[in-house]
Amino acid sequence: MYTNFNTLPQNSRIWIYQADREFTRGEVDLLQENAIAFIEEWTRHGAALKGSFALKYNRFLVLAVDESFANASGCSIDASVRFVKQMETLFSMDLMNKLNVTYKEGQTIRLVNLSTFQEYAKVQKITSETIVFNNMIQTKGDLKSLWEVPAQQSWHRRFVS
Repeated sequence: MYTNFNTLPQNSRIWIYQADREFTRGEVDLLQENAIAFIEEWTRHGAALKGSFALKYNRFLVLAVDESFANASGCSIDASVRFVKQMETLFSMDLMNKLNVTYKEGQTIRLVNLSTFQEYAKVQKITSETIVFNNMIQTKGDLKSLWEVPAQQSWHRRFVS
C-alpha cells in the first residue's frame, strides 16, 4: 500500500539506487507512476507492505518500507529488485551498479566507477571533506544525517587521507 514518503517513520527501511545519469522530466513522471503502481501491489507473503519512494536529485531512487507495519521479506525484496531492473530497461540506464560512486563537486553531482574514485583520492581530487553519497544506509532517518556526508564520515573514508 502506497503512502507519502514524508509520513513514513524514521526507522523505515530503505534501499537506494543511483542512476548513471539524471532522469529527464518525462522519465520522472513515468517513474513516479510506475513506482506508485508497484508499491500499491507490493506484498510480503500475500500481505500488503506499507511503502513509498523518493527521488533525490533526479538521480537517486529511494524505496522504503514501514517495517513497523510489516517487515520486508526475501520475496518482497526480490520483487523490488525486479521492479528496479524493469526501470533500468524502460529508461535505458543503470540503477544497480554498486561499483559506481557518487560525490559532489561544488553543487554538481558526479558519478564515477570505484577505481576512478580511488585514483581521484590518490591525487587529492577527492579528499576527506568531499561530500559523498553513502547509499549503504538502511533507514529513512539516516537519509537526513548519514547519506550526504564528507567522505571521512562514510565507508569512502578508506580511500581518502
